[in-house]
Amino acid sequence: MTIPANVTLVAVSKTKPVDDLMIAYHAGQRVFGENKIQEMVAKWQDMPKDVEWHMIGHVQRNKVKYMAPFVSMIHAVDSLKLLKEINKEAKKNERAIKCLLQVKIAKEDSKFGMSESETLALLNASEITDLQHISIVGLMGMATFTDDQNQLGHEFQKLKKFFDAHQNTFQFTTLSMGMSSDYTLAIENGSTMVRVGSAIFGDRN
Repeated sequence: MTIPANVTLVAVSKTKPVDDLMIAYHAGQRVFGENKIQEMVAKWQDMPKDVEWHMIGHVQRNKVKYMAPFVSMIHAVDSLKLLKEINKEAKKNERAIKCLLQVKIAKEDSKFGMSESETLALLNASEITDLQHISIVGLMGMATFTDDQNQLGHEFQKLKKFFDAHQNTFQFTTLSMGMSSDYTLAIENGSTMVRVGSAIFGDRN
């Protein structure tokens, strides 16, 4: 698998043992993504400390405190309440945590995320300026689970267009879209960060 130099590869290591992660680590991978905080905490304790940990799953506010000491980026932020909680716990740890706002681009009801108007309302909320321990560095989106390349392309293009329209205003650097099944198409449509699991580690048990 070849990833362009300008695209960050997040190795999605959920459910995989540390031994598997260390194989990827020794091959040069340093960015790992988990979707369960307890599992990520356990792996953080066992893995080398130059690993960058990304929380890619839906986040419950009461769990933020467990990852605040070390998490580098939280991908699926979809409310001001969650941002405030991340800021509070980051402040306790004297850190700043990078965040991505999750925009809903899929047609599936099961996918989380905000509409474009909700995203803009959050970005323009007056309280945001008080949150000195978070940094909103960009957007993320999860496409519909489908083999229809036209639909996937359309969903990725929609988010890229929204990202481009507001990149300068909000100083976005990161557009996270694309997973094992569709990352090449996501990159073609402007993704700067892909979340790839099974294409690296094999299917989950």
